[in-house]
Amino acid sequence: MNDSVPQAAGPAEAPVPDPAPGVVAEAAVEPEPDPAAPAPLDVPRAPTGDADVDALLDRLGDADHLATDGHVEVYEDVHRGLRDTLTALDARPGPPAPPSTYGNRS
Repeated sequence: MNDSVPQAAGPAEAPVPDPAPGVVAEAAVEPEPDPAAPAPLDVPRAPTGDADVDALLDRLGDADHLATDGHVEVYEDVHRGLRDTLTALDARPGPPAPPSTYGNRS
């Protein structure tokens, strides 16, 4: 009785040529995934309805393809843009302030 399992018939493999004398044959090795390589975080970003803010939030996706040390530049750029957008809300034109009579003493 033979306990060996017969191999399934599959596609024929091409014969590997013998290396030249004195040459060491290298085995085909698949590269292992690099845990330090950039990987997308896939954090969902909901649209805000403001095109400028949405563009800044979409820019955060650029960090997905950068090494960790490149994230700072993207985060600072987005932070600066959001801060400028909020500052612009405070500077909207409105009615002029009434003149002050306090400093006009005669």
